[in-house]
Amino acid sequence: MTAAAENPVRPVADTVENAIATPEREQPYAALGLKGDEYDQIKEILGRRPTSGELAMYSVMWSEHCSYKSSKNYLRKFGEKVTPEMKERLMVGMGQNAGVVDIGEGWAVTFKVESHNHPSYIEPFQGAATGVGGIVRDIISMGARPVAVMDQLRFGAIDHPDTARVVHGVVSGISFYGNCLGLPNIGGETVFDSVYQQNPLVNALAVGVLRHEDLKLANASGAGNKVVLFGARTGGDGIGGASILASDSFDEGGPTKRPAVQVGDPFAEKVLIECCLELYKAELVEAIQDLGAAGISCATSELAANGGSGMRVDLENVLLRDPTLTPEEILMSESQERMMAIVAPEKLDAFLEVVKKWDVETSVLGEVTGDGRLQIFWHGEEIVNVDPSTVAVDGPVYDRPVAYPTWIDAVQTDSAAALERSNDPAVLKEQFLRLTASPNLADVSWITNQYDYYVGGNTALSFPDDAGMIRVDEESGLGFSIATDANGRYCYLDPYEGAKLALAEAYRNVAVTGAVPTAVTDCLNFGSPENPEVMWQFSRAVEGLADGCVELGIPVTGGNVSFYNQTGDVPIHPTPVVGVLGIIDDVARRIPSGWQDAGENLYLLGVTSTELSGSQWAGVIHDHLGGRPPAVDLAAEKTLAGLLRAGADQGLISAAHDLSEGGLAQALVDTTTRFGVGARVWLTEIMERDGVDAASALFSESTGRVIVSVPREEDVKFRGLCDGRGYPVLRIGVTDIASENAALEVQDVFTVTVDELREVSRATLPAAFGPVIPSGI
Repeated sequence: MTAAAENPVRPVADTVENAIATPEREQPYAALGLKGDEYDQIKEILGRRPTSGELAMYSVMWSEHCSYKSSKNYLRKFGEKVTPEMKERLMVGMGQNAGVVDIGEGWAVTFKVESHNHPSYIEPFQGAATGVGGIVRDIISMGARPVAVMDQLRFGAIDHPDTARVVHGVVSGISFYGNCLGLPNIGGETVFDSVYQQNPLVNALAVGVLRHEDLKLANASGAGNKVVLFGARTGGDGIGGASILASDSFDEGGPTKRPAVQVGDPFAEKVLIECCLELYKAELVEAIQDLGAAGISCATSELAANGGSGMRVDLENVLLRDPTLTPEEILMSESQERMMAIVAPEKLDAFLEVVKKWDVETSVLGEVTGDGRLQIFWHGEEIVNVDPSTVAVDGPVYDRPVAYPTWIDAVQTDSAAALERSNDPAVLKEQFLRLTASPNLADVSWITNQYDYYVGGNTALSFPDDAGMIRVDEESGLGFSIATDANGRYCYLDPYEGAKLALAEAYRNVAVTGAVPTAVTDCLNFGSPENPEVMWQFSRAVEGLADGCVELGIPVTGGNVSFYNQTGDVPIHPTPVVGVLGIIDDVARRIPSGWQDAGENLYLLGVTSTELSGSQWAGVIHDHLGGRPPAVDLAAEKTLAGLLRAGADQGLISAAHDLSEGGLAQALVDTTTRFGVGARVWLTEIMERDGVDAASALFSESTGRVIVSVPREEDVKFRGLCDGRGYPVLRIGVTDIASENAALEVQDVFTVTVDELREVSRATLPAAFGPVIPSGI
């Protein structure tokens, strides 16, 4: 090692004094993602040009990814459209790191979903891995122990040459990070569509549990309290990720700028989790903030702004992996596995003892002040002096131009009702098997087998059930159920209805487990906000989700907006991912999603209409996307959820599966292959009562429908339950034997063995990506 390497030259800082003395100095604001008028606004706020450090902070904190400047006007609807019913269990809503919900018995659950889309295209493994790490730290920062993760993935066409690169990297990154943390991955969704070819969506969700009294908030207050940075050292990875990579579109050749993608270390994060929990237990932390997007810039400004206080920080105290980093780079770095805590002076020694025990590196950066200013120094020279609210809260808010899409009327007129529908049993069987093998309905164990979904011993439901479920309290059995859903095809046809449909499906998926849907998180993935048609899609989707939550009586607790998911002028389909969390008093009363015993009656709850526009049948069989999506009746969904809850409490339902993508046909595939129990089903009563043909009975994606199995001895009680609640119900079949001869028989149409269904469904992903890893390895 050379002497120069051992003693690197200290980077020269651009001080506040220098900024005042050199107002004419040109600064690279555009390269940092700022517009000219935004740069002028910063100068007006400060009364001078910003220092390089201040420019770095504003550039990342005013980015689309961090400031929500194009979406803030619309997101306010989630706070405005709130009823007393929606507030009953809400402990923490939007504005903190994650929402928190009271689930009873002194327990609370915190949960949130966020995007890591662009990094996961550039470097799929680390992009996805650090997406998991970041959302888990949001959960830690609320005072909770993380207990589960989920992922919502959208890739390009399954047969495109580049898709395998992204799929292998993303799935490996998620499984590596989550498995190393010891967190079960209990659900999610995977979609393949050419519209996501250069803009894969990698949305990660995490859930944590805490006692009410352990809740922590990201508010720095109390003059004299110490500002402490602990966890991994700060390096050069992820610099500019929020302002440049996540807040810009790709051109036809990929990203125009390539800041370094963050690098994750799950073992360091596992230690950080345990260290934080011990600090919380000993009450050694006044406030805490994770360092994710925008790093130290975010943590210092948000803590100070939320607490209505000031802060003085000595930046040279930051422990570095790379000693050549400039102060600006240190402020912008998005190095992972870092937390910032506010610690009372009298508790600092005890705090340092805990972090030393866990071998977590720590540095005291400064202290909270009462002057309302965020001041950052570099070896004694002041390089930042700002009002933290102007950085973290009061950034620019844009009322972007909104335009009704020129193409949407023609698309909506092109209904799937005009597509050929056959009553020929041979044709229906062929279409049934094609759908079963299609990428978006096929078995996904190629992905899920790479995840550990029972680690921790509290998983009550997981893949391939409709929702994941975790036991929170071992004595009472109290737990939660959670599901995520989105349908970009529906939202392309009608973003308002599409968002409500995503909410309805996630709500229904929680309800079929026997849980009570209680709260919502969302990740809103859209194209460029500078495209007026995209902003129309976004505005309508937010409106639909807000209206839907009011109808269902459940609040949006927080989430994420991801814009600029487009290549050139072509945006992705609007894809609002909706996560719904539900409460179950005792996980022992959970309802699985597959048949388990022979001789039980099968009932279809709900009414079937010929609603095939945007369906998997239309896409797979006819390569068609047009018309209007299925109608959704949220009042009916609420009634259905109450019926399912009562059925679970009374032990009347042995299995339940919602009907959504692929309709009744796919629900029958899922329920028979789940445990290998066959079924005999008839369509005649559906066709006669609802006035639909066989193809619609099988493939329609009408909402508000669930198929359930009911033990014969509970048949009368179950029918009485449905009649008492006025919900439509039809007996459409019986479960059959569970053996090597088990089959699905759709009477007078076709018969397929369960083994053949499994073979057809399980072949698709391995054919594209290689052999499946056996479960349990």
